[in-house]
Amino acid sequence: MEKGVIPIILGVMGVIVVGLGVLVYLQLRPTPEIRYESDGDTEFAGPAIDSGARIEIEVLRAQIEALGVQIEQLEQRMLENRAPTSTGPTGGGQDQGQFIGDGVDSISGSHAQVVLIANRRNLNKGLQIASPSYLESVFGKPRENLTSTCQGMTNQRLASKLKTQQVGPVRVRMLQPALDSLGRVFDQIKATDENLYSRINTAGALCVRHIRGAPGRTSTHAFGLSLDLNIDGKLDRLGDGKTQLGLTILADFFRAEGWYWGAGFSREDSMHFEVSRDLVEKWIADGLL
Repeated sequence: MEKGVIPIILGVMGVIVVGLGVLVYLQLRPTPEIRYESDGDTEFAGPAIDSGARIEIEVLRAQIEALGVQIEQLEQRMLENRAPTSTGPTGGGQDQGQFIGDGVDSISGSHAQVVLIANRRNLNKGLQIASPSYLESVFGKPRENLTSTCQGMTNQRLASKLKTQQVGPVRVRMLQPALDSLGRVFDQIKATDENLYSRINTAGALCVRHIRGAPGRTSTHAFGLSLDLNIDGKLDRLGDGKTQLGLTILADFFRAEGWYWGAGFSREDSMHFEVSRDLVEKWIADGLL
């Protein structure tokens, strides 16, 4: 075995252990509650999402992944009986989990950074999805004949609730209860992370059509209960298991309000946020839909 290899591996493993400890601390530490004013009264909206801590977590996660790659490379060199050429983290960019930059400036500009989506299948745990088949069973089709292009909504029950409105940083056309709910989400994001709030962009909301490539299957966008968001106008690649860091932070706020995140779909769509079945049922019970 080459001299110096074992100390390097032990050192790297030590860094990983420390990093994991920091990750656990950041994830478990209590966060203050968000307060917001409603008709003159102060209300509590639950625990605040600490976006700074989320960025720190993703930075550490990426560094740990990169160190894991380094250990594998060192082990391979041991097997090949060759001394390692470098003791620092390996290059290779995003695919090896490295997170570019450090310090306050890089953290404030990290929201568009692309990261892997962790624990994707459990992102919407506790929420029911409002599938197109469920929505059709309740409201009927948003339009009798659907094509692959956006058309007008002819379902009067839904159309009567449609409104185009500036909500926080985006202007969208959706059903009124969804707009009101979206406004509450954006209010909390702005109160918690104004930098992230200012960088939110939309790729569209209402679009009455069938799913492209699947005639006869209604798109969830056709009901005015979903929208696509991104950071800095940069679109996310569909189905690659990755997303922008800022969207993972947004998802926490949306989930707290009762929205379902498309990153948990069988075919990942992390720009997509839609109202959950739980919210739809509540709005129907309250006479809002």
